[in-house]
Amino acid sequence: MSDRFDLHNYDDIIDLPHHVSPNRRRMSNVERGAQFSPFAALTGYGAAVEEAARLTETEEGREPTEERAAALDASLRALAERLATGPAKATVTCFRPDEKKSGGAYVRVTGTVRELDLPAGVLVLADRTRLPLEQIRDIRLEPDA
Repeated sequence: MSDRFDLHNYDDIIDLPHHVSPNRRRMSNVERGAQFSPFAALTGYGAAVEEAARLTETEEGREPTEERAAALDASLRALAERLATGPAKATVTCFRPDEKKSGGAYVRVTGTVRELDLPAGVLVLADRTRLPLEQIRDIRLEPDA
């Protein structure tokens, strides 16, 4: 057997007391274990992959036809008439552009319409949500109760 694995090589230190530092406190088991936790070399990589994989819709090919534009115009007029007598409850379908990448999503918002501000080009709901008119694709008025 080779002498490099001979236990007698450690006879000079085997019975020495365990060293305790006078300058540092002893680590808890949790702190010692944390030294061996996995290391994430690519911090944020997983979030970037998820963001890239997130699907968005485009408005290409969804431009309203003349028929849909006329129907939306009629809905806006009916809404304006209803608002003359007070707030109106409606369900609005609009395109919301994505803040992080091209495209977006079509969303339905149901609420009480407080104001139709044509000069500003927005529909204002009772909860102060502002929907730009150019993003609105459909308006369904709820019947009066």
